[in-house]
Amino acid sequence: MSRSVVLVDAVRTPFGKAGGMYAGTRADDLMVRAIRGLLDRNPNVDHSAIDDVAIAAATQTGDQGMNIGRSATLLAGLPNTVPGYSIDRWCAGALTAVTTIAGAIAFGSNDIAIAGGVEHMGNHPMGELMDPNPRYLAEKLVEQDALAMGATAERLHDRFPTITKERADRYALNSQLKTTKAYEAGLIQRDLIPTAARSAELGWTIATVDEAPRPTTTMEGLASLKTPFRPAGRVTAGNSSGLNDGATAALLASEDKAKELGLSIKARLVTYAFAGVEPEVMGFGPVPSTIKALAQAGLSIEEIGLIEINEAFAVQVLAFLEHFGIADDDARVNPFGGAIAVGHPLASSGVRLMLNLARSFEAHPEVRYGLTTMCIGLGMGGSVIWENPHFNGQVK
Repeated sequence: MSRSVVLVDAVRTPFGKAGGMYAGTRADDLMVRAIRGLLDRNPNVDHSAIDDVAIAAATQTGDQGMNIGRSATLLAGLPNTVPGYSIDRWCAGALTAVTTIAGAIAFGSNDIAIAGGVEHMGNHPMGELMDPNPRYLAEKLVEQDALAMGATAERLHDRFPTITKERADRYALNSQLKTTKAYEAGLIQRDLIPTAARSAELGWTIATVDEAPRPTTTMEGLASLKTPFRPAGRVTAGNSSGLNDGATAALLASEDKAKELGLSIKARLVTYAFAGVEPEVMGFGPVPSTIKALAQAGLSIEEIGLIEINEAFAVQVLAFLEHFGIADDDARVNPFGGAIAVGHPLASSGVRLMLNLARSFEAHPEVRYGLTTMCIGLGMGGSVIWENPHFNGQVK
C-alpha cells in the first residue's frame, strides 16, 4: 500500500537570536504558536481529525522535554484524542518529523497530520547535558573534531582546498543580500506567524520578522572576523549560521484527503533519503543523501529545478554545490537566502526549507522537481525530493 503524500501548508515563528527577543519565552510556547498559526490558516481542517503530531527538538529537556510532541499538542488546544510524539535527529529533526509522518500517510495509517520542530538555543545551548561516551575517542570511533560542529567545517575546508575563506565569505554575503531582497519584496513574511515575546526592559512585544539578518554585511566586514575554531582558520560567525530560537510546523495529508477537504497542495512528496558520512566532515552529508534520493526517484541533479539547502556553514553548502557541478551563485539555490542570514534553530530548520521551496514552486511553474536537504551532526545528511503541483509541463 502506498498513497501520494502532499504538503498542505507550512509556517514558522520569526527566528530570534539565542538570548535575544525570545529570552523570556518558553520553547513549548513557540511550538504552540506555530501549530496554532498553521491551523488558523487552514480552517477546513477538523482538529479532531488530525491523526498524529510529530515534533522535533535536539535537546529534549526542560521546556523542550516531557514529550514535546504530545505536550505541545495539548497546549495548542487540540482535542486530547489527538496523539503526539517527539523526534530527535539533531539538525534534521523537523525534516525527519515530516518524513516519518509522510511514511505513515503513505502506508495508510494516517490521513492528515502535523510535523514540526523547535529549538530554543538560548534556553538550551548546543550540547547541554550531553555526556559523550568515552569510547568515541578512546576507540577512535570519531576524532575530537567530530563533537564540535565548527571544527567539522574547518575539516571540510581542508578536504576541499578549492573552497577558500573568500569564497565562503562571498557565499555568506549573498545569503544576506538575498534575504534582504526577499524581505523587501514581502516574500518571507507571508509564512511568519506573529509571535508574542517579552523582555524585562521592554515588556511585551510581537515578533513579526527574523532577528538575525545583517543587511549591512560587507566582504570587508566578513574578512575581519575571528576564526574561533582554529588559528588562521576559515570558519567565522559571518559564514556560519548563528545560535537561534524558533519553531516550525507543517500540515501533511494524503493527496486524496487534501482534495476531499479542499485544502491547498503546495508540494507533492516524491521520495526521501538519509545517509551517513565520517562524523569529522558531517557537512558533506547532503551529498550522499541526495545521491541516494535521486537514485530512488530515477532523477538526475539536472532535473532538480529548485534547491533549498540548510546553510549550517557556507563551506558545507559549497561542498555540495561543487560535488554536483552547480555554480556558487546558481539561481536555483536558496533564492530567499538561508540560515546564514535568518538563523538555524537546529531541529526546526527542515520545515523552513520546505515552506521556502513551496513558495518558489508557486513562482516557477516551469520547474517540476525541487530538493530540500541538510547536513546533520555526527555525520549524516537528509534529502527530500518534491514535485511541484503547479508544474505546467513547460520545462525551461
